[in-house]
Amino acid sequence: MKQLVRFCVAALLFILVSTGLRAQEYMPPVLPKFSAVIKTGKIQLEWISGFKGIQQIGIQRSLDSVINFSTVGYASSPAAIRNAYLDNKPLPGRNFYRLFILFGNGKYMYSDVQEALPDSTIRGDAKLTAQEIREISKDENGSKEPERIPWKPSNYIYTTADGNVNIKLPDAPKQRFRVRFYEQTGEFLFEIKEIKEPFLILEKGIFLHSGWFKFEIFKGSSLMERWNFFIPLNYRS
Repeated sequence: MKQLVRFCVAALLFILVSTGLRAQEYMPPVLPKFSAVIKTGKIQLEWISGFKGIQQIGIQRSLDSVINFSTVGYASSPAAIRNAYLDNKPLPGRNFYRLFILFGNGKYMYSDVQEALPDSTIRGDAKLTAQEIREISKDENGSKEPERIPWKPSNYIYTTADGNVNIKLPDAPKQRFRVRFYEQTGEFLFEIKEIKEPFLILEKGIFLHSGWFKFEIFKGSSLMERWNFFIPLNYRS
């Protein structure tokens, strides 16, 4: 069986190379290994399969990597050679994944366990910089002519494909953070006075409507960031 799997994988890679695949193009790991990458509040799993007769692939998640795995979804095309699954609602903290692979003859196997890690391909220059934040704050205070700066999502508070608002403050257990939310007009909405978890998700329904909203993040008594985010009208559930 192992020799058959090796042969299938070797044949797959030969076909990909012979069709002009560039050597530097990213290739997901081959089962039973797979990749799990954090992509702005979501986690994307990818893998290549050399197996035949796969009937179902279940995606299982755990917070401890050893026990308490639960199925969170299924691959839409389990028999595909190159496959992926997007976890839109990962849990706060560290997320571990494994694949439950069911074959047509009733046999099954588990993949290796993989911890979701940050996406190393995200460009550092695409993040909102401290200088840009200062410039934006000056613009809002009317202290100078507004400077045209392309909008970029905050590194700390942002919306994801499901429309929910994610708060990512890795130092929250050690520092004292509070967040204030406003309508785009500046009308105060509500405040989270003390954030103790490094990652939180606010349900979109809390904001009552779609559109632009503003926020302020305070570290102690100091303003750390003032920026905004957008909740789309037709967000995916």
